[in-house]
Amino acid sequence: MWGGIEMAVNTLAVQEKTINRDELLKKAEEVGKLAEKHAMESDQDARLPDIVIEKIKEAGFQKLLRPKAYGGQNLDFYTFGDIIRTVANYSVSAAWLTYFNIIHETWPAFLPKQGREELFNSGGLMADVFAPIGKVVDDGEGYRLSGQWNFCSGVFWSDWIALGAVHKMHDGTEPEYSLFIVNKKEIEIVENWDTIGLRGTGSNAVKVENVYVPPHYVFPLTRVINGDTAPDGNYEEDYQIFRVPYLAFFLAGFPHIAIGAVERLIRNFKEKTENRIRIFNNNANEKEAGTAQRTLAELNIQLTALKALAKDYADRLTYYEENNIRVLDEEERELLFAIRGYVAKTTSEMATRILITLGGNSVYKHDGSERFVRDLLTVAAHPTHQYEDAMAGYGKTIVGFKGHPTW
Repeated sequence: MWGGIEMAVNTLAVQEKTINRDELLKKAEEVGKLAEKHAMESDQDARLPDIVIEKIKEAGFQKLLRPKAYGGQNLDFYTFGDIIRTVANYSVSAAWLTYFNIIHETWPAFLPKQGREELFNSGGLMADVFAPIGKVVDDGEGYRLSGQWNFCSGVFWSDWIALGAVHKMHDGTEPEYSLFIVNKKEIEIVENWDTIGLRGTGSNAVKVENVYVPPHYVFPLTRVINGDTAPDGNYEEDYQIFRVPYLAFFLAGFPHIAIGAVERLIRNFKEKTENRIRIFNNNANEKEAGTAQRTLAELNIQLTALKALAKDYADRLTYYEENNIRVLDEEERELLFAIRGYVAKTTSEMATRILITLGGNSVYKHDGSERFVRDLLTVAAHPTHQYEDAMAGYGKTIVGFKGHPTW
């Protein structure tokens, strides 16, 4: 499956698809720098200022991976990751929302024509919570949704919210996992986002009570995971998200967030080490210390390895797309989970090491380093890449058992 020469040629060919790569990365840097300028304010307010979200919308990131019929483009998976990593160099919260704004505008592609056209043509941003905790009741024509979901990232700025629940569809034979899409005017935002990190994402809870959801606003996630495309036929044969395993793609941005953040921390570490005088160590210049030099070397090697893993993930997505692979075998699926888990755990450990090694001056909030550490710890806590689950799931499949039931 993984011929080295063939993979290298295919990678180069796919990277050429994104003709405006430099422009997109420049816009990503602008978003990140603007968000960093408001970092202290965002941390205090537990939400990014509106001007940062407007900058993301102005860049058009949310439209990049739509079908081309709805304004999307051929965005290779390498540039996709680099956009996210670039923003994360400056603001992890802004990278989180940039990533989510891109991927959330792929699930309308899997709706019936009426649903996808209404959502794509609305001009509003989209958010979701995958946790299948909603209660659904049939009302004959459509569905009635009730429940409360935590962790709705970007809810303040989104017009459409997709919420997870398990229910038997009208055309189904047994309960299945789906996302039920509601308009923001029909939800209540429960402002409970008081967390250690990722504070700028404004990932508050949402509550709905007996809200009507028409059938064309139901994203049939179980069916999509099993390889389905649009229910009314594959209307865009070359649409790249119809040609890859959906969850493997959907979760691909998390490693880039973590790598972009730790990349920035390493840069901070280098700059501080070069200028640090150890007053309790005979006023020694820290950059001349073998321990600091070794630490910096180890951090850079770890970063290089993590970037290689992220590239391997993108190589695999590229291979799936080229070969129209929408469903993975268990070991391949869990390998991707393990990659995400390893990157999350390793970057959080690197961040903690950097903070401790830098000493007292790095713990001031105005410095910024401690914020990146808190953000990375929070990123690592996300269920789609929790290390212990990921390694347990992957290990099971290596010896022939079923892996994690979801990721």
